[in-house]
This record gives sequence, C-alpha cells and structure tokens, in this order.
Amino acid sequence: MRVIAKRTLVEFWGKNPEYRDAKVQLEAWYREAKNARWRNPADVKRHYRNASIIKSNRIVFNICGNKYRLVVKINYPAQVVYVRFIGTHKEYDEINAEEV
Repeated sequence: MRVIAKRTLVEFWGKNPEYRDAKVQLEAWYREAKNARWRNPADVKRHYRNASIIKSNRIVFNICGNKYRLVVKINYPAQVVYVRFIGTHKEYDEINAEEV
C-alpha cells in the first residue's frame, strides 16, 4: 500500500512531548501498512483485530492501548491509505471519523 502521509504521523509524535510514546507503534503501523496488500476491510481486520471498520472506507486503529486513535481512508483498488486523523482518544471523540 502507498501511505499518504507519513508526515502527519511524524508531526503528531513530534508536536507534544507527551505524544512521543506513540512513535514506536506508529512507525510499526506505517511499515506494516506500507507492506500490506489489503483488498478489502476484511483483510485489514485479519491483521488488526481491534481495528474498527466504519463507513466511507475508513478504519480506526487503536494506538498505544487505545490512548490514541488513527483514522485512515483506504482506496483498495488503487492500494492507497490516506491518514485522515491521529489524536488522543478525547480528540477523537470530538470529530466525525466518517467525514475526516
């Protein structure tokens, strides 16, 4: 998969010293997503059992034991993952994950 944009992840763990604990898990997620060949949501779910499949081809990943939430939109035919949101669980509660 092509992941757009890693910069969003790097900016997240770099913007606040409290978020640096997410760096290792986000880097691991990025590597795994980049090497994946997901054809549909079920493929993602097989690898990430705790991921939440939501409308509009979006998936929510729990990072650091659900301390953070990562929302991506996946274009399966084009093999592209778009990072739409990364934030704390509280920040996630304030967005509409189906629209970001």
